[in-house]
Amino acid sequence: MSTISIQSPAIRRASAGASTRAVRSTKLRLTVRGRRVLAAVAAAPLVAGIAFSVLAGGSALASGEQNAGVSFETVTVLPGDTLWSIASEIAPGVDPRDVIDDIMSLNNLSSGAIQAGSEIAIPTQYSH
Repeated sequence: MSTISIQSPAIRRASAGASTRAVRSTKLRLTVRGRRVLAAVAAAPLVAGIAFSVLAGGSALASGEQNAGVSFETVTVLPGDTLWSIASEIAPGVDPRDVIDDIMSLNNLSSGAIQAGSEIAIPTQYSH
């Protein structure tokens, strides 16, 4: 069996006449230029995001460019009216499903339910 012995390191003592300095912990000190660089680095992602949104957001679909040539007339819905009955009345020679689809897309309807007294837009191609 072997033994291991551990000895503590030798400690030097300062002589009585030698000056001893207390070791201070250093603090991080930023100069004015360092603060500016740090602010620029921190703001760079924000500036890049804003620049990207400005450059990429120029062609929004909500600008109305696609619907510029659409013209319509309005029809007041009477009690008992449905989109099918309105489509059959305004365009008797056309398939009512196509007319209903055009009316729903023009009025931004998610379903075929309409209420009496409301006004809906009818494309002028189907009006009399």
